[in-house]
Amino acid sequence: MRLKELVKRWEENASEQRTPHAYSVRLPLQDAAKLAALAEMYPGRSETELITDLLSASLDEIEVSFPYVQGRHVVAEDEEGDPIYADAGLTPRFKELTQKHLARLRQEAGDSTDG
Repeated sequence: MRLKELVKRWEENASEQRTPHAYSVRLPLQDAAKLAALAEMYPGRSETELITDLLSASLDEIEVSFPYVQGRHVVAEDEEGDPIYADAGLTPRFKELTQKHLARLRQEAGDSTDG
């Protein structure tokens, strides 16, 4: 999700599976004031929901900000027949680690609902 899409999401009811454990943060005063302003502007959203959405959008933004680093392996060809090389930068490692932790968290979430 892009940061620009947050306002639209805040005006809708959106829910997705949440991790069974909570994260605690201490905000700088300026950020806490901005969060309070958003909570007042969108009274249907709690500060926790706003923080969750903002963090989610920021994580998506950081993923697309990783620079492409040309690898050695050709993964495809473009429309002109030129080679397209695999990304050897941070993106593949980030995606790999994300999938690893997602599998673990889903397992934990499943375990916590078993009983």
